[in-house]
Parts: sequence; C-alpha cells; structure tokens
Amino acid sequence: MHQYYIIDTVKNRRDVLHITQEYLAELSGVSLRTIKQIESGKGNPTVETLSKLADVLGMELTLVIKQLNP
Repeated sequence: MHQYYIIDTVKNRRDVLHITQEYLAELSGVSLRTIKQIESGKGNPTVETLSKLADVLGMELTLVIKQLNP
C-alpha cells in the first residue's frame, strides 16, 4: 500500500464527514501537527495513530497477508 493511498483516504473521509483537521485532532487525540504532516505526505504515522484516526472517521484498519511468489 502506498503512502498516498493512506493520505487520500484520510483526507477524503474527513471531507465526506465535514470534519476539519482541528476537530479530527480533538476527537482522535492525535495532534493537529501530526494530522497535518500525514495529510501533506511528510508524516510517518504509526499503526496506533492510524487506528485512532480510522476509529473517528468510521473506518477500520486491516492487515492482509500477501502470498509470496516462490
């Protein structure tokens, strides 16, 4: 999964819900600075941070195990 997919997903979902970055920070407990870094492509969020954002945005993080090519 590319970083840009995560960025676009967070931004788009926030827009659909009409949630500002500031309000997302307040609801999720993730700092505004971190959210701005994530959305600008400069951040490297932890799984915990992404999980907090996903929870507020009504989304769920999932990990998928890919098959390895022999």
